[in-house]
Amino acid sequence: MKTDVQKPDDIFYATTRLVVPLFQRPYVWSEEQQWAPLWEDIVRLIDIIEHHNPAATHFLGAIVIQQVPTPLGGIQTWNVIDGQQRLTTLQILLSSLYQQLVARDENQLSGQIHRLISNPSDEWQSPEDEYKLWPTNRDRPGFVAAMTGIPTDTDPEAITLLEQTHEYFSTAINTWLSADQQVARQRARALVAVVRERLEIATIRLDAAEDAQAIFETLNARGTPLSAADLIKNFVFQNLGQDQEKAEEYYRRYWAQFETSWWEEEITTGRVKNSRSSLFLWQWLTAQTLAEFPIREVFRQFKYYVSTAGKDISDLLPRIKNSADRYRDIIDGATTENGPLSRTELFSYRIRLLDSEVARPLVIWLDEPEQSEVPHSDKEQVLTVLEGWLVRRMLTKVPSQGANRYILDIIKYLGNQPKDGLPAALSDYLTANASTVGYWPGDDEVRRELTGARAYTRYVRARLRMVLEALEDARRGYPDGAKLAMGPIARGKGTVEHLMPQKWRKHWTDELTEDGEIARDSILHQLGNLTLVTQKLNSKINNGPWPAKREFLRKHDDVLTTRDVLGPGNEVWDESAIERRTDALINEILALWPIPEGYSVSEHRTDTAKGPTQTVTLAELVASGKVPAGSIISGIRPTHHGKTVTALVTDDGRISVDGTAYASPSAAAREAAGTRSENGWTWWVVEDSGRTLDEIRADHLVEHE
Repeated sequence: MKTDVQKPDDIFYATTRLVVPLFQRPYVWSEEQQWAPLWEDIVRLIDIIEHHNPAATHFLGAIVIQQVPTPLGGIQTWNVIDGQQRLTTLQILLSSLYQQLVARDENQLSGQIHRLISNPSDEWQSPEDEYKLWPTNRDRPGFVAAMTGIPTDTDPEAITLLEQTHEYFSTAINTWLSADQQVARQRARALVAVVRERLEIATIRLDAAEDAQAIFETLNARGTPLSAADLIKNFVFQNLGQDQEKAEEYYRRYWAQFETSWWEEEITTGRVKNSRSSLFLWQWLTAQTLAEFPIREVFRQFKYYVSTAGKDISDLLPRIKNSADRYRDIIDGATTENGPLSRTELFSYRIRLLDSEVARPLVIWLDEPEQSEVPHSDKEQVLTVLEGWLVRRMLTKVPSQGANRYILDIIKYLGNQPKDGLPAALSDYLTANASTVGYWPGDDEVRRELTGARAYTRYVRARLRMVLEALEDARRGYPDGAKLAMGPIARGKGTVEHLMPQKWRKHWTDELTEDGEIARDSILHQLGNLTLVTQKLNSKINNGPWPAKREFLRKHDDVLTTRDVLGPGNEVWDESAIERRTDALINEILALWPIPEGYSVSEHRTDTAKGPTQTVTLAELVASGKVPAGSIISGIRPTHHGKTVTALVTDDGRISVDGTAYASPSAAAREAAGTRSENGWTWWVVEDSGRTLDEIRADHLVEHE
C-alpha cells in the first residue's frame, strides 16, 4: 500500500484507466449535498489565492485504487475500490470546463484540460479506452452522454443523473465566466490552474495482491452510506475471481435486477427504512441460517455464512436470484387490487397489513429446493394455519415481542419433520406452546375480546378492513369454496363505514334518555355496526335515517356481509341489532381462522393479553416516536352536544384542546367531554392509527420489558 497526496494533474495526466468495478453502487451524488458545495469551494479557493494566500489548496478527500495486471502494450489500469463518486464528479467537472473553454475559443486552456479527460487516441485498443475513468455498468450510458454531449434520450425529462451533473457544472462555469472578455480570460486561467493544481486528494494505491475488500469496508462510513445490498454485492464480486468477462456475465444474469427501482425502493418495517433488496437479503439469509440478527448485521452474517457453509459464490448467485424472482412475484401479486390471489399472495397481502413481516423467512424457506418434496397443497395449508395464528393474536392484542425468534424456531422444527406432514406438525407446535410468544388464542378468548369491543377504534383501520374483506371473500367462495361469478372484493379499496352513523343524533334519536345516549355512543364502534362499502357514501346518505340509508345500500352496494342487514326483519337498526350482528360476525371469524380441533386453551394467558399496566407518560411516547408530536387525536365518542372533539399532541407531551394545553390525557378528556371523570388514555384515539393512547402505551411497555 502506498499513500500520496495528489492533484488532479497527478491522477489524470498520464495515460491511464480508472475502472469502477461493476459491483460498485451507481453514482448518487446530488446538487445540494455535493455539487454545489464543491463548486463553491473552488470559487472560494480562487478568491483566497488571489487576495489572501497564494499557496492555498483545498482537500477533496481520499480515494483507494488497486492496480490491475495489464497486458503488454495495454493502458495502465486501476480498479477504483473507494472514492468513485468523487472521481466521477471530478471527470464531469473537467468535461464541463473543457466544453465551456472550447465554446470561448480558449484553445490553449482547453488543451490543458483535454489531457485530463481523454487518453491519446493512438493508445486506444477499444472505444472505452478514450476515457480516463470508466464507471460501473449502470452509469456508462449517462457518463458517455455527459462526456460527449450526445444525450442518452431525446426526451429532455429523461436525462440521467450524470447528465444532470454535467449540466449543473456547465451552467455554473458559464455563469462565473460570463464577464467582459478580459475578466473572463483571467477567470478562465485561474479556474484551470486551481482545478489542475490546487485540489488535493489522498490517494491510496494497492498492489494487486492486497485485500481491497477489507479496506473498502473500513472506509465505507464516509460519504453516502452503503446499504447491506451494496456491501454484499461488493463482497460477492470481489470474491468471484479475476475473470472480468465472467463477472460481467454473472452481474447481468444474477445481480443487475437488484439495481432497478423496484428493488431500490425504501420499505418501512417498524420504524426503520431499508431498500427492498437489503430487506430481501436479510430475510433470505435468515431463512438459510435460521439465526436471529438485526438487518444492520446482514452483511457481516452473509460473509460468515459464505465462509462457514463452504458456499461457492458461483453457485450461490443463481440460488439468490431464483429466490428473489419468486419473492418479487409474490409481493407484486399481493398488491393486485382485483381478482383472485394465490394462497401465498393472499398470505403476503395479509401479513403486510398485520405488520408481521417476521413471517416472510418462512415463505422463503418453503420455496427453497430443500422443500421441493413438500406437496404444494401442504405449503398452502402451512400458510393458512400460520395466518390464523397471526390474526387471532392481533384480534386479542397478544404482544409480539420475541416473534422473530419464534418463527425461526418454527422453521427449525418443520425442517426436522416428514415432508408430507408439515401442516399438522405446525398445528402441533403452535398448540403445544402456551407462553405469550407462542400463544394461540382460543374461541372463548377471541369472542370475549370482540364482544362489546370498540373495534373501529381498537384496531388499526387497515387491519380491520382486511378482516372485513376476508369475511366478505369467504361468503363469495374465496380463496376456497364455491366461488361466485362476482369475484373477490377489491383489496385495500373499500371503506369501513358505520351502519348507525357516528353523527346519529339528528335522525336516530329514538327519544333516548341520557343514559341511553351514552349506551348508544359506546356501541357505535362495535364490529356489528361496521361494514365495507365499495362506493363512498356522501354525508347526507351516511348520516341520514336508516330507511333511506338501507335502501341506498340495497341498490348500490354488492357487499354480501352488508346484505344480511338490508333484508326483512331489519327495518329497525338499533343496539340489539348491532349486538346480534356482532355475535354473528364473531362466529364467522372463528370459522374462517379456526384453531385445531380438540385444542384446549389454558386460561392463564388472558390477563397477559390485555397488556402491561406499568406507568408511562405521554411525553415518553412522544419522545419515542410512538405518538409523534403534532398528532391529531379525537375523543372516542361525541360530547353530549353531539360534537366530535379533536386535539393536538404537543412536542412536550401535553394535549392542546382549543388552544389550551393540558398536562395529562385525562385532564384534557374531562375538559373536552365536559364530565367530572374520564380516563384520557382510553378516551383519546390517534387518528392516523385509529388506536387509543392506552393501546399505544401497552405496546411501548411490552417493547421495554
